[in-house]
Amino acid sequence: MSVRAEHDRGVLAGLLGRDPLLHAYELGDLDDFFWPYTSWFRRGEAVALLYHGARPPTLLALSGPAGVGELAALLGELAPVLPTRCDAHLSPGLERVLAGSFRMVSRGRHLKLALTDGGRLAAVEAAGEVLGRADLPALRELYAVAYPGNWFDARMVDTGRYVGVRAGGVLVAVAGVHVYSPALRVAALGNVTTRPGWRRRGFAAAAVARLCALLRTEVDHVGLNVQADNVAAVRLYEGLGFAPVAEYGEFELTAAGG
Repeated sequence: MSVRAEHDRGVLAGLLGRDPLLHAYELGDLDDFFWPYTSWFRRGEAVALLYHGARPPTLLALSGPAGVGELAALLGELAPVLPTRCDAHLSPGLERVLAGSFRMVSRGRHLKLALTDGGRLAAVEAAGEVLGRADLPALRELYAVAYPGNWFDARMVDTGRYVGVRAGGVLVAVAGVHVYSPALRVAALGNVTTRPGWRRRGFAAAAVARLCALLRTEVDHVGLNVQADNVAAVRLYEGLGFAPVAEYGEFELTAAGG
């Protein structure tokens, strides 16, 4: 069976929806908001996504243990047509499939977390206001000092699902989304940070709690990605009711000889 581009969102939603906690990002990218920035590939029941909304593009190839073999075959067929430079999120072991075609720099082991305990979330005092386009200058300034190098697409503020906490008129913490789709019933948190000097006071937890309270009225699954060795972040999210559901590796890929 050969690899082929897949353009049927219904087929993709059916395959990815078998494990919505693992595939929250891909399901969210089926939404009209993200769909124009995506290319999808399928081999049997294995699905890979190339997301063009970031620079460089990002390849997502994730599977549970039972589907790793078929996904590895898909990646082997995709390797010759992938961009000469891209990022990749890969289930454990799949990096070996691409190692012959790309120079690979690991960004470490990452965890996928999902909100599974609403009781813990409800016990955290929520705070923050919904941010909009008018808040972009303050938001960019906060990221410059608190989260340099993060991936932030200003379009995401248009979702109305970025929450900020202010103190003395200054934006000191924010929690946002990387994907958000009420139609697909999924969201993934992202770009969560607190201004230096204001950390360890619960501002980020309050913003995440406020954001999750909004999201849970619209979606069934709330997830996020976090670096496994970021102990403080993992503890923050676990305290809010998130639990690990999968691990994966993040890599920078550059075509061998390129």
